[in-house]
Amino acid sequence: MLLVSMQMEAQTDRSLIREGNRFFRTEKWVQAETLYRKALARNGQNPQAMYNLGCALMMQQKDSLAVNAYRMAGRLEPNKLRRTRSYHNIGCIFQNHRQYAEAIEAYKEALRCNPDDNETRYNLALCKRLLKNQPPQKQNKNKDDKKKNDKQNKKQDKKQDASKDKQKQDKDKDKQQPKFDDQQMSKDNIEQMLNAAIQQEKATKQKLEKNMRQPRRRSLDKNW
Repeated sequence: MLLVSMQMEAQTDRSLIREGNRFFRTEKWVQAETLYRKALARNGQNPQAMYNLGCALMMQQKDSLAVNAYRMAGRLEPNKLRRTRSYHNIGCIFQNHRQYAEAIEAYKEALRCNPDDNETRYNLALCKRLLKNQPPQKQNKNKDDKKKNDKQNKKQDKKQDASKDKQKQDKDKDKQQPKFDDQQMSKDNIEQMLNAAIQQEKATKQKLEKNMRQPRRRSLDKNW
């Protein structure tokens, strides 16, 4: 009697998943999510329902919840080839959020499950290249802080030098014109260098964008 009851419960899990898949294929993500959650309420250890739930959440852009569902599916799934799907999609989510270090770890885990997965291998290589070209956030923050401090120091120095400049105004009147020319030349040189740097940056960016492609994601409509 107990065995029959467990079989009926397992069949109910499968029927709920199949029904959720029908909604998923018609892009009714909310309904699909509801049915996958019902399947998990029947059997919380069902890796199929957990993976499909991650897909439904992912399509609704509930990325943090999707990552949690995929991770749970990866832990529950005994089949390595199926397990790699979860880690692959985790990598895609992190990659789309430009969290390349996290994406790299997820893709590595996927390749441990399936070393022959070319799509994951491609995404891993792409993330490594993107991470290499990504400027460190801490370094940028330090630069911004330095600019802010320099601006404040210059403002304070300007106030302190105001009285001195006023006293020397008459004496330096004849010398102002050549100094102005030197400053103008310096500004022109800086502008030229800046424009050249901008053009070089644009060219590099265009070349990089031309060579790069979007992450290859699993076909999510192939639910179990």
